[in-house]
Amino acid sequence: MGTRPLLNRRLAGMGTTIFAEMSALATATGSINLGQGFPDTDGPAAIARAAADAVLNGRGNQYPPGPGIPELRTAIAEHQQRFYGLTHDPDTEVLVTAGATEAIAAALLALLEPGDEVIAFEPFYDSYAACIAMAGAVRVPLTLRQPDFRPDLDELRALITPRTRLLLINTPHNPTGLVLDPAELAAIAELAVEHDLLVITDEVYEHLVLTGAHHPISALPGMRERTVTISSAGKTFSFTGWKVGWVTAAPALVAAVRTAKQYLTYVSAGPFQYAVAEALRLPDSYFTELRADLRRKRDLLAEGLSAAGFRVFEPAGTYFITTDITPLGEKDGIEFCRTLPERCGVVAIPNVVFYDNADAGRPLVRFTFCKKDEVLQEAVNRLGRL
Repeated sequence: MGTRPLLNRRLAGMGTTIFAEMSALATATGSINLGQGFPDTDGPAAIARAAADAVLNGRGNQYPPGPGIPELRTAIAEHQQRFYGLTHDPDTEVLVTAGATEAIAAALLALLEPGDEVIAFEPFYDSYAACIAMAGAVRVPLTLRQPDFRPDLDELRALITPRTRLLLINTPHNPTGLVLDPAELAAIAELAVEHDLLVITDEVYEHLVLTGAHHPISALPGMRERTVTISSAGKTFSFTGWKVGWVTAAPALVAAVRTAKQYLTYVSAGPFQYAVAEALRLPDSYFTELRADLRRKRDLLAEGLSAAGFRVFEPAGTYFITTDITPLGEKDGIEFCRTLPERCGVVAIPNVVFYDNADAGRPLVRFTFCKKDEVLQEAVNRLGRL
């Protein structure tokens, strides 16, 4: 095999994810895992039954239609109309994917050429960097800085070059919890229109806004024809293992993304698609109660982390809290997270893995609060040992 590395050089340095490492560490040490973002309780029982019924009744057990089952595509279009007043044709403007992760990959692979530049908020979810690399494009980070992690719009303008093809937006933002406000979205939209840029917007935490409100950028003037909106069922309905996501966009954009998507998984999660169609039609009370429950959990963990000595940045959305470990006399988030299980039996994620600008992320650590109250309380008690 000679001396050439086995791994494609575009993926160099992207080995086992930090989530796998920290989850394995949690298992090995019997620690409470506040690292990887998945709930420790399932979503609504009625939706789980809908999935079981679909399996038993032979719905979706064989290949579903490539774009997704009509029932789910219609439900997604209805959801966008119900919550945001956005009208989409279920047949030409909606595409079902294997979670938001595949939607991101398919969109980036479809819309980018080698050498194109992609501006993305830093810290960025790790699959962004990997998918941009696989497309042969260049990621250009716009660093969100503590304490408020709001984007510097003058810096964003300065980062745009003739090679810029696409803006990759994530709101509510993982891991900082930033929720872009209408003024920020309008400014970003104006730049996209002015420079004729495409926009991919990852909105998987759209119903997990704890302070303020979620506003889709695709609703703004000039944005409908240039925006690929991505979301999924996993976070909203606490069925992260089902991997049902979707794209909504203008027909030409959906056709482009579908072209790449069909060679990734082709189709997935057939029976679960029927269940998610029902979930999207749950009453408003479900979404209200979800937010209220997570807001309470956020406050419980935030107070505990603050009492333990962390500097806590209260998130406006998602189910993650970013903290600064320097008040504890610590400097390196990776070393801190690797020793934390032995010190007090809790696992967290070092934010620096989401940064190109390592200095900005080195002292930051992320905890998730989508866990049972008693688990969060026990974690708070253990963290008090610090």
